[in-house]
Amino acid sequence: MISRRLVALVDCNNFYASCERVFRPHLEGKPIVILSNNDGCIVARSNEAKALGIPMGAPLHLWEEKMRQHHVHVFSSNYALYGDLSRRVMRLLARYSPHQEIYSIDESFLDFTGLPHPVAHAMRLRHEIHKRTGIPVAVGMAATKTLAKLANFCAKKREPWKAIGVCNLNDLEPVALSELLSSIDVGEVWGVGYRSVKSLAALGITTVEQLKTADAKIIRQHFSVVLERTVAELNGTACLEMEEVNPDKQQIISSRSFGRLVMALDELEASIASHVARGVEKLRGQHSMAALLTVFIQTNPFRTQDRQYSPSLTVALVLPSDDVSILQKAANNALRQIYKPEYHYKKAGIILSGILPNTVRQADLFAPPPNESRESLMKVLDQIHRQYGRGAVKTATELLGKSWHMRQELRSPRYTTCWEELLEVKCGY
Repeated sequence: MISRRLVALVDCNNFYASCERVFRPHLEGKPIVILSNNDGCIVARSNEAKALGIPMGAPLHLWEEKMRQHHVHVFSSNYALYGDLSRRVMRLLARYSPHQEIYSIDESFLDFTGLPHPVAHAMRLRHEIHKRTGIPVAVGMAATKTLAKLANFCAKKREPWKAIGVCNLNDLEPVALSELLSSIDVGEVWGVGYRSVKSLAALGITTVEQLKTADAKIIRQHFSVVLERTVAELNGTACLEMEEVNPDKQQIISSRSFGRLVMALDELEASIASHVARGVEKLRGQHSMAALLTVFIQTNPFRTQDRQYSPSLTVALVLPSDDVSILQKAANNALRQIYKPEYHYKKAGIILSGILPNTVRQADLFAPPPNESRESLMKVLDQIHRQYGRGAVKTATELLGKSWHMRQELRSPRYTTCWEELLEVKCGY
């Protein structure tokens, strides 16, 4: 007998807020919000903060008074902590299935096909993740990825599944499944955004069940092939397979707004050098090289009182490279060509493109031969970054000035990745 396909989506509950609670258990049940880079707006909320009506993406200054009234705990984004806890969760999840697709920092698809007791398996998974990391997760299971997403929604929002944090839509009879999908807004479907919701409503489609049973010709006529595949997935036909290995990026972007406006060239150089180092880390992580490098800087378009200037320059390298020193030198030369001292800059970044596998190294008659010592050095840097985390070793240019860094006035300690910020426990005798 062939087992029915069963895909599980494991999703960390309010992940950023949950990370902040791991080392602050007294915040359990308290409202929490997480701020964007430079503490500008709200990018994550606990359930308690959502219940207060605090919206996603809202500027902090518009909600400060209400958050003070309701004693909301506010944190700057702590991506070092979030990234490390994510890696720990994903490593544990890999033990529960031979096939895993890490979809995002807080979501992972697992293949549960053939498991005799999938709900019990999922509950054991939830228990171990929470015990070993402190992060609560919900598990949704179904025949397709799209349905698994909806099952995860039920595991978080709908009884009786909310009580155990696990929902398996494959366990439902067709009539019960139809009733459930009729009670869920079509906007909860994976990939159906705000604009699609409005367009579907104009056709009389407002629930998941109505989308599931919609005429394929009408969907094809008014929408893309992507939505047509979504409808197929809602009907149990898998159109999205498990991707155990994420495809290599064909473009790598690293950019960030400054904590304050920057005018000095050396500070822009430090910022660009840092972005190149981050880009090279990603580049080497997927065993690739870049043939093109773009450098861009820009002023703040919202400061209408300032003169605006947003230049960019793309440089074609003599040979594709994954060497941080070569790329930083090229980036620095590009920056010096577009920099003008009379402007106040708000953001800088780089784009690596023309990406090729590092196995495709074309010789050049006029280029110097490969430097084996440089490659050995880059491998050592890779090892250091893997073992001690990003930023453990920096180039000299990255250390020029500090004002370009993000404003993170409310950041919690990087408990798991920084020796200086380890949690201290005082024991009394």
